Formats: sequence, structure tokens, C-alpha cells
Amino acid sequence: QVQLVESGGGLVQAGGSLRLSCAVSGFTASVWNMGWYRQAPGKQRELVAQITVGGIANYLDSVKDRFTISKDSAKKTVYLQMNSLKVEDTAVYYCNRPSRLIDWGKGTVVTVSS
Repeated sequence: QVQLVESGGGLVQAGGSLRLSCAVSGFTASVWNMGWYRQAPGKQRELVAQITVGGIANYLDSVKDRFTISKDSAKKTVYLQMNSLKVEDTAVYYCNRPSRLIDWGKGTVVTVSS
């Protein structure tokens, strides 16, 4: 069964850090580009970070130099390290395969307070 389970969100003060995890099952994440998305209240879902099969990462301009995407193929997990968090990073965060989306997981809520 293809499944994505996100975790690691929470409430953090501006300037703080969180590490999100995405557990992948039902397909081999190591042969797909993987991405982290977010959806803030009243806004469309957007791709925040993507990591290619070869390990090259790309980021939304607003999170460059603050967020780092990585993957552990052995653990079938994709991570998003978020540093220097800002209030505008508040959103529900999801992972998925950008090139061929699958059913979305429940996401993990990140709330950044001022």
C-alpha cells in the first residue's frame, strides 16, 4: 500500500527549529524525486523543497538557506530540517512525489509564533 506519513511538526517560536520526517511505504523513494509541500490557511499548496534521485536539492526562494531537505533510503524516510523559522512558515507540511503525485498524507502542522 502506497503511503506517506509525515511527523515532527509542532509549535515553535520565531527563530526556532524543527525537523520533519516523512515515512514512505509502498514504493521505492530512492528512485523518485521527493518533495516537501506546505499549505498555509487560505492559500494554495506550494512546493517548498525537492530532492532528486541524485541528491540535488532545490528550494522555494523564501526558505533558501533556512531549510534543508534530505533522505535516508535505508530508512525510507525523507526529512526537512527547518531553521530560523518565521511566522510565515506556519502551515501544514506534506511530502509527495512531485513528478507523479500519490495520495496525500495527513500532513504535520507547523505553527510559528512571534
